[in-house]
Amino acid sequence: QVHLVESGGGLVQPGGSLRLSCATSGSIFSIYAMGWYRQAPGKLRELVASITSGGNTNIADSVKGRFAISRDNAKNTVYLQMNSLKPEDTAVYYCNYKLTSLASWGSWGQGTQVTVSS
Repeated sequence: QVHLVESGGGLVQPGGSLRLSCATSGSIFSIYAMGWYRQAPGKLRELVASITSGGNTNIADSVKGRFAISRDNAKNTVYLQMNSLKPEDTAVYYCNYKLTSLASWGSWGQGTQVTVSS
């Protein structure tokens, strides 16, 4: 099991930027995919972005062009760069992983709160 710790959240004004980090307890080199989810109050958790071990990324339409996901295998860390933030981006952001292409997403970290407000 991979232990995940998210960080980097906070309060930011609309139009601002944040970079979230997800540090893992072990090597992510062989993990098939890492992903960022978010959950806003009263809404279902949704997948925001994912990246495979080969570097292929998938970005949700709602954040496409504003968010980017990257991974640093040497640091065992995955990042979510969020630009041009909007109030509707306010949510708790979680990272997760899939060990193989057929596996389910793993256990959740504690998440990091992102609040976009003036």
